[in-house]
Amino acid sequence: MPQKQKSKSWAELKQAGNECFKTGQYGDATNLYSQAIKELEKSSKKNPEDLAILYSNRAAAYLKDGNCAECVKDCNMSLELSQFNVKSLLRRAAAYEALERYRLAYIDYKTALQIDCNIAAAHDGTNRMTKALTEADGLSWREKLPPIPTVPLSVREKLTQKATATSPQPNPTPQQNGTKQTNKPAPSDKDIKKGQVLKEEGNALVKKGEHKKAIEKYSQSIKLNPNEITTYTNRALCYLSVKQYRDAIRDCDEALMIDSSNIKALYRRAQAHKELKDIKTCVDDLNNLLKVEPKNLAALKLLQEVQKKK
Repeated sequence: MPQKQKSKSWAELKQAGNECFKTGQYGDATNLYSQAIKELEKSSKKNPEDLAILYSNRAAAYLKDGNCAECVKDCNMSLELSQFNVKSLLRRAAAYEALERYRLAYIDYKTALQIDCNIAAAHDGTNRMTKALTEADGLSWREKLPPIPTVPLSVREKLTQKATATSPQPNPTPQQNGTKQTNKPAPSDKDIKKGQVLKEEGNALVKKGEHKKAIEKYSQSIKLNPNEITTYTNRALCYLSVKQYRDAIRDCDEALMIDSSNIKALYRRAQAHKELKDIKTCVDDLNNLLKVEPKNLAALKLLQEVQKKK
């Protein structure tokens, strides 16, 4: 039996590791991936991409087993071999989050979203980290962040094409995560940066209560980067403030096209429907929100309020 194990190729060991992972045998999966890494490193036909995948797979097994420190190490190795590997970024982000290293988790989630803005797990992670960092460091938490790497447009296009080519069914996975493909063109790095500046200018105007001016800034930002979900939810908040409820609904619809479980979009659309006396749709939105976040106090309170009006 040991003789047979030795003769297995790295690809066979990887496949065996994948099978163990699927059945929840994470310790066995880790051992098999480790053997596969050793075999591949000995090989004269060593491909950095294959090695990066093995490290990323072992990182996933470590993460499932709660060994977050080893998960981070393997993700670091994977990302050295294959820069901007989305799975490795997301696994490292999850490990950092479990280790309460929220700034580093936030950066990995945001980097993943530059590569593919349709990743629900990255949107959800960014929202959780924003909340945790605001609680820990106050409103100036962004000032304490290390720089977020800029993913070049050429890299984004290459990775997107690769994902499309290698995935036999690209749509089911994002759909399961509550995310839909938007078919919006990928903005350039320059447009992303300009859009971010305009969004932040809009945020500053909201704090001053100048909602109409903020709407203009957010609108300019969306023209440059139509894939940034928070710009839509921020503009929806402004539309609610100036009583343009149908415009608020339209912005929430756009946000929910990107991430169908976005809490702010569901809540703000529910508020707009309430103001338009569409109680049934308001209740539907609140129920969908509470499926994602059952203890959301604002949603529970609004639900109680509108159900009295039924």
